[in-house]
Order: sequence, then structure tokens, then C-alpha cells
Amino acid sequence: MLNELQVGEFLAALGEKTPSPASGAATALTGALAAGLAELAARFVGDDEAVMKAKAAVGRLLELADEDSAAYGAFMADRTDATRARIIAVPEEIAANSEEIAVLAESLRARLSSSVAGDAEASIELAQTAARVARRLADLNRA
Repeated sequence: MLNELQVGEFLAALGEKTPSPASGAATALTGALAAGLAELAARFVGDDEAVMKAKAAVGRLLELADEDSAAYGAFMADRTDATRARIIAVPEEIAANSEEIAVLAESLRARLSSSVAGDAEASIELAQTAARVARRLADLNRA
């Protein structure tokens, strides 16, 4: 499972000439990083509900990193309508989760007046980028 690798191990695996992990897993982890920063901002705001939403998004995005790798492996082994549907659905879910984090982080940013505002802003940028890339991956996988 990718989420059990150390950062250096994941980056080494990402750079290998293998079908996965690749951009889908990297995008999911980018979304998870954004969610982690949103959690930090939520803690400084004192918003327990936002903390829980961000924590849940971290967990789901980590799962999606693994799901993306598995889906792509299945598609490479057996190019069926079902396996193609999965390599579209997973990045779409990565995008949806990332978009939710961007909105959450934006709402938190508006309530921060400390240096933690930079963490919320980083969360917004990372989440928006992850969502945009994931949507593009889904479009490419439709082709």
C-alpha cells in the first residue's frame, strides 16, 4: 500500500519506469497534503467539525492513491469497459475530495489572523491543483 511508504520511498517508486504509482497517486497525495494543512488551520480556528472533515479527507485521499494504482494496474491487465470506468471514477473522486478541501480551507482562511493563514492558503492552492489535475486525468482516461 502506497500510504505505508515513507516519503522517499514513494518518490523513488514514482520515478520508476512502471505503470504505477504515477500521476493519479501523486495527485491523491497532493490532495491529502492539502487536507492535512486544512486540519492544521481548523485546529487553530478551533473548529472541531472542520478538523474531522479534514481528517476524513486525508484518510480517503490516501485510500484513493492506492485505489488509483490498483485501478490502473487492472486496466493495463484487462482493458474492459469496467476497468476503464474505474480509471475514470477514481480521479473524479480525487477531484471531488480535493475541491471540498479547497472550499473548507477557504472558509478557514477567512477566520485566521495569524501566520497559520499561510497554511490555509497553501491548502487552497494544493487542493485546487489536485482537483484540476485529477479532472484532467479522468478526461485523458476517457479517450
